Amino acid sequence: MSIYDKAHELAKELRECQEVNEISSAMKLVDADPESKQMLENFRERQMEIQQRMMSGDMPPQEEMENMEKLFDVLSLNLNIRRLFDAERRLSTIIEDVNKIISDSLQHLYGDKL
Repeated sequence: MSIYDKAHELAKELRECQEVNEISSAMKLVDADPESKQMLENFRERQMEIQQRMMSGDMPPQEEMENMEKLFDVLSLNLNIRRLFDAERRLSTIIEDVNKIISDSLQHLYGDKL
């Protein structure tokens, strides 16, 4: 089996994993509530703007970052949005773990540089 076949197999496993199913279920619940959906969309837009600014070297003021944290906390009071955030966090952890496994497998090539 080629490395690409294994990558496609991993992608299939990810699509079918419990965390992805939980994200999908939570998104359906959020989408069914127009107010929740709008709050989440506004948060995601602001989050994307901040990330784009940061990638271009423009660090947002501390106050703006604190406001985003407060907004995240407020959104997390909504049970469906919190469920979505929790599932996204768990999926992110899986992806980070897989990335680490792959990176660690190449450690012998670069020593401590990777």
